[in-house]
Amino acid sequence: MKPLQDLLVIDLSQFLSAPSATLRLADLGARVIKVERPETGDICRQLYVSNVILNGESSIFRAINRNKESFQADLKNAIDKERVLKLIARADVLVHNFRPGVIERLGFDYETIKKVNPNIIYGDISGYGNEGPWKSKPGQDLLAQSLSGITWLNGIEGNGPTPIGLALVDILSGAHLVQGILAALVKRSKTGEGSKISISMLESILDFQFESITTFYHDGGEPTVRPKNNSAHAYLGAPYGIYKTKNGYMVLAMGSIPVLGELLGCEPLKAYTEVPSWFTKRDTIKKELANHLSTDTTEKWLSILEPADIWCAKVMDWDTLFSEEGFKVLDMIQTVTMSDGFEYQTTRCPIKIDGKHLTSPIGSPKLGENTETILNELIS
Repeated sequence: MKPLQDLLVIDLSQFLSAPSATLRLADLGARVIKVERPETGDICRQLYVSNVILNGESSIFRAINRNKESFQADLKNAIDKERVLKLIARADVLVHNFRPGVIERLGFDYETIKKVNPNIIYGDISGYGNEGPWKSKPGQDLLAQSLSGITWLNGIEGNGPTPIGLALVDILSGAHLVQGILAALVKRSKTGEGSKISISMLESILDFQFESITTFYHDGGEPTVRPKNNSAHAYLGAPYGIYKTKNGYMVLAMGSIPVLGELLGCEPLKAYTEVPSWFTKRDTIKKELANHLSTDTTEKWLSILEPADIWCAKVMDWDTLFSEEGFKVLDMIQTVTMSDGFEYQTTRCPIKIDGKHLTSPIGSPKLGENTETILNELIS
């Protein structure tokens, strides 16, 4: 039995952030009913992040909406609205990510829903919160990254801001919403009271930078200066970075520069005996290290550094990673099947409970696929 077995989640959300939260709740055992508008459904069904189409719709929708049911309803239609409210009356959790003001106009705001279901755990994700001059800005991942300052932590100095090439803010926001919902479920088990959980994408990506922001505030507000070469962190000193070798790339994390010089046979590094120099001379040290590492293979350097317990690794692409035994033993890829028999491979939930992975063979639903079943079971 999974931890959230028998809990009912009504999901009014679309795109990525909140649907990623309900995906995790489904992985943990909850029954997730995804309410979608007629004809078009979740916009993410046709929001392509690549030219890969899975069974007629976007790969990202298939990945993030597996193991859910689809209930077709127009929230502006009186009959459909009443049906959804009846679902909510039986639910444990309600999730949405409408912009501030929209949910009130639709009549699904927290104060209204509390009257329908006083014990509901009500979770919402916005772009920038419900107050202030940015509250109506679109909550899109790249926009939130750009506003948050994180794009100035990536890449090398002089190359301009560099975003992270994943929907990082969406997924972080979804994870934070799950944390809040689980905490609220624990609270309800003790007090019987429901809760409202509110997450903003901007707050999530700011929290993600807690180390660097703390450093900034205690560094006199000095501007962030990224490395000029071999960058992997805007604040950490040498050797932290990615380095090209004779046949690929490798990474080095924190470590003693003179020790590296001794192990690698790189004489110039032995001169940097004072730890502060690893920061003040960061670019010079990295350049000398990069020149030296380019003279031999990744395997050669790792064979020297790993036995000495130096934090280092080979840089892999997916083809290389997926062929490695270290990846295979994780059993991270699962095959899921849609109701029409279409199969596709995707990642499983990364959580293990009592030694068991949380997996499910159920793929994403067709639009409105479960409407009649849900009407008969939960509404009529």
